[in-house]
Amino acid sequence: MPPVFPSIEHIMLKQTAIALLLGSLSLAAHAQTPAAPDTLNRVMESKTLRVCSPGDYKPFSFDHNGRFEGVDNDLMDALAKSLGARVEIVKTSWPTLMSDFTSGKCDIGVGGISITLPRQQQALFTEPYFTNGKTPLVRCADVGKYQTVEQINRPEVRIVANPGGSNENFARTVLTHARLTMHPENLTIFQELIDGRADVFVTEAAEAIVKSHEHKGVLCGVNPDRPLRPAQNGWLIPDRDFRFKAYVDQFLHLEKLSGSLDRTIRRWLPQ
Repeated sequence: MPPVFPSIEHIMLKQTAIALLLGSLSLAAHAQTPAAPDTLNRVMESKTLRVCSPGDYKPFSFDHNGRFEGVDNDLMDALAKSLGARVEIVKTSWPTLMSDFTSGKCDIGVGGISITLPRQQQALFTEPYFTNGKTPLVRCADVGKYQTVEQINRPEVRIVANPGGSNENFARTVLTHARLTMHPENLTIFQELIDGRADVFVTEAAEAIVKSHEHKGVLCGVNPDRPLRPAQNGWLIPDRDFRFKAYVDQFLHLEKLSGSLDRTIRRWLPQ
């Protein structure tokens, strides 16, 4: 019996069915992957740059009677101007910073944010624009007592931290033997040292420098030029929005090249 070969029509129908199946699978996969945000286009169309900031961290961003001031706020004004937009501040807190940002409440997150891996898992960061690091802030008479992690990480040492950020993380993961007290926010935490209720507050070098300047002879940063753990600051960018990240990185690059970034930092950080 001679072999039976499929007809041309049968082959074409089979190929069409396969093509349709592959197409539907591709569309299903595409539908399951949310579209990347286009923050750059949104900001230029709305003419509004929504900026998340806790507003409690000098010299980067500080809520001064409703007006946010500092290094980051000056730079946000310049970034918004480059986009033909105005800045709209969305006040957040360190415990809610990432949830506020990832829920879409703002286009960019600023305020002296340390670049960390847990934060990087949820959003993008710009290139670093400032090198910082964990630095003890103490009463000036005690500078010699708290030079190292080993000198601080003792049961008799009273440390204080504010919730939700890298200060709390450092206190809980590195200073595990010291006696930790949590203070609800970052604005009045320094009074705990001044009034003798705490011995050490490990914060970032920049903040230690500012508070040493504001409370001369009372509070002193311990070796802010040699932090206990170096860190860098960057701005939060929505996850997968590489177009907006590239734009903001280029903005920062031009600010560095022109010397404007250094001038802005010197304006707010005591020398």
